[in-house]
Amino acid sequence: MEIKVVKLYENGFMTGKLALGGDGDAIDAGLRFPSSLQNFLIDTGSEVILVDTGMPKETPDTPPNDKTQVYMGTRVADYVSALEALGYKPEQVSKILVTHKHPDHTGELRAFPNAKVYIGKEDAEALKLSGDNIICPEFSDGPYHNFPRSQKIAEGVWYIPARGHTKGNCIVIAEKDGLFYMMHGDVTYTDEALVQNKLSIIYEDKEAARTTLDQVRAFIKANPTVYLSTHTPFGVSSLENKTVMKLE
Repeated sequence: MEIKVVKLYENGFMTGKLALGGDGDAIDAGLRFPSSLQNFLIDTGSEVILVDTGMPKETPDTPPNDKTQVYMGTRVADYVSALEALGYKPEQVSKILVTHKHPDHTGELRAFPNAKVYIGKEDAEALKLSGDNIICPEFSDGPYHNFPRSQKIAEGVWYIPARGHTKGNCIVIAEKDGLFYMMHGDVTYTDEALVQNKLSIIYEDKEAARTTLDQVRAFIKANPTVYLSTHTPFGVSSLENKTVMKLE
């Protein structure tokens, strides 16, 4: 198995309020964290599995202003071009695991008409997705470590409901060489939020988001986990360096 990063945007920023302010705590108005946009690819050797599909190709590049909460940065490539730069063509993709419905995670689902798309039921309904290739799992494969429900996608690849950020939010965990690679979408926007145990300000169900973050932190404390974030450059460096997240 190989896990690769699909690089889409770089050199952006997010405010501390967005990243850490979901619990209502006072956040320094000048606090900023670096931001980016990347998704991930799992090559099992027999199939190519995507975790999210970036922004729609036609999304305009919009410069930030003093009201911008998150600026993903300058575009590196559109999703399909970034995928091809890794040596893959759209027709090679067999499955797409969607963490959640937002357009920076689902923007190019349309580029993979032959892939099976796994997505939480509530998010599929919100996007009005239908067809034989749309799969809303029942998560009937039993508990996965401390997570109550899971769906096994391939050997060593698990799809897990993680409600809160959206009602159909999910995470993906891939097991390789004794490490657990957690691709979590937007459970946190920056790794500092995970370390500080803080919610972002963006969620559809705050109570569920808190439960999910607690479960994620408990898993990481119990298992050597490489935490692969979508919106911070740590998502790139952690994969490259196989950095195991440490929590108190």
